[in-house]
Amino acid sequence: MIRKATFLLAGVAFGAAVAVTLTQTQFFSGSPANAASADTYRELNLFGDVFERIRSDYVELPDESILIESAINGMLAGLDPHSSYLSPKHFKDMQVQTTGKFGGLGIEVTMEEGVIKVVSPIDDTPAARAGVLANDLIIALDDEEIEGLTLTEAVERMRGPVNTPIVLTIKRENVDEPIEIELVREEITLQSVRSREEEDDIGYVRITTFNEQTFDGLKDAIEDLNEEIGEARVKGYVIDLRNNPGGLLDQAVAVSDAFLDRGEIVSTRTRHAEETQRYNAHVGDLAEGRPVIILVNGGSASASEIVAGALQDHRRATIIGSRSFGKGSVQTIIPLGANGALRLTTARYYTPAGRSIQAKGIDPDIEVDQDLPPELAEAADEIEPRGEASLRGHLEGEDAVNGEEEESGSLAYVPADPEEDDQLNYALDLLNGLQVNSEFPPDPGRGIPN
Repeated sequence: MIRKATFLLAGVAFGAAVAVTLTQTQFFSGSPANAASADTYRELNLFGDVFERIRSDYVELPDESILIESAINGMLAGLDPHSSYLSPKHFKDMQVQTTGKFGGLGIEVTMEEGVIKVVSPIDDTPAARAGVLANDLIIALDDEEIEGLTLTEAVERMRGPVNTPIVLTIKRENVDEPIEIELVREEITLQSVRSREEEDDIGYVRITTFNEQTFDGLKDAIEDLNEEIGEARVKGYVIDLRNNPGGLLDQAVAVSDAFLDRGEIVSTRTRHAEETQRYNAHVGDLAEGRPVIILVNGGSASASEIVAGALQDHRRATIIGSRSFGKGSVQTIIPLGANGALRLTTARYYTPAGRSIQAKGIDPDIEVDQDLPPELAEAADEIEPRGEASLRGHLEGEDAVNGEEEESGSLAYVPADPEEDDQLNYALDLLNGLQVNSEFPPDPGRGIPN
């Protein structure tokens, strides 16, 4: 039987969603290795008996579809934390996140005390053009009050097919009466890359996730920074991957390739040796040899760790911050038609030097701990940072196989004010020559052979 599957890496930090990477065809033979044993069929009969007993005798009439979905989720949860069943709705939501495009209004919102609050409108979107402002409170959608809705439910109502209308009722500070604004939904592109010029001619690029727009966003950001600063004056770039939960494998490869001229970027290995895949760099460096610093912390996972690991092994970038999350597994999305999809862990990935970071993470070249404000510092002493190694049922890393204790993750706090950002400021001081460290700039001669 031939079955289509979609190959992906799963972002995990803070329960983030996963993303699709590429499509492959998997062949399943009827070999004895794949054939179910007689014991397996007896156990499946047991499942059927339990299901029938619940249907006939449970105190209330159960929803059979929920019973089946719960059974599937229970089976997958017994494998590892990243294998799961995606209902049709969750599968659709995942596709929105990975493509980075959806029909909507172009506003970032949050919920405060049960009220939907506008964080900011996105430039050149229906919301921005109609005059929606930061801190506006959305109290109704199409004349229906949204009190009692969750943030997710409110967002779902604001999204919809392109070219369809919606009316927002907004309460604005210092305006007595609610304001009604009619908008028409457009295709909105999620911005996964943001950039700005730092003082002293340094380019700063923040990558929040790896979706289909990420590499193009990085390329545009580098070009904009070169034009804004003046290409000849650029001292180097800081690429901020902190709290980036991961995403598309092909985008992680492309971002790594953007700074490499040759060599392996990452390999993926299943339990079948013949299915090993290697991804290699191509000639061309967006930074044109200028120094690159990568920022990571305990919220940097999956695709973020691929980028950090590749540039670290090749000695192309200096990694600064704290140990990353430690998710070194690959998931495959298997569509189930109208029934959603199956997300199944099928491989591990390895850095160019052959390192598995599963339940271990990427250790920075220069460790810089971020100072916490007093209200968080007190709690931090009592809370163990969560990494892959702390997840119940996680795949064992190589340290555990060798009898060593697993450890991954670190604090994931990033100050809102750049002036209080110890990790960023250390990186800027290195690029400005105000700090000296033997790890910067990295020595290419200590990298892996190409």
